[in-house]
Amino acid sequence: MDNLTGLVAVTMLLGMPTAAFAMYTFYRVRKLRSEERMAAIARGITVPMAPDLTEAARSRRSGILLVAGAIGYMITFTLIARVEPDAWIAASFGAIPLTVGLGFFLDSALIRRDLRAS
Repeated sequence: MDNLTGLVAVTMLLGMPTAAFAMYTFYRVRKLRSEERMAAIARGITVPMAPDLTEAARSRRSGILLVAGAIGYMITFTLIARVEPDAWIAASFGAIPLTVGLGFFLDSALIRRDLRAS
């Protein structure tokens, strides 16, 4: 169990600054886009306010990220379970984001079907 504690400590130590950097980067990109739009509007240029991705593309992207994350999570805890048998319990919790990701794929498919039907 001591090895698992060390793994979690290192993961959190490296993961938390990475998450903070990702959030700052996301904020900065959004701020730059807003400033660019405001400058264009000030010059009299019409700027479309349409979203970057369609709803189907957002669902598909969310599905890909959730399924990939769930598979990685499950593989990680499966490998840990070779040393610590109780890790199988943690690996089984990967089914939650996996099924949510599959739901996003289903949502994307239904949106595409509805767009073709209309």
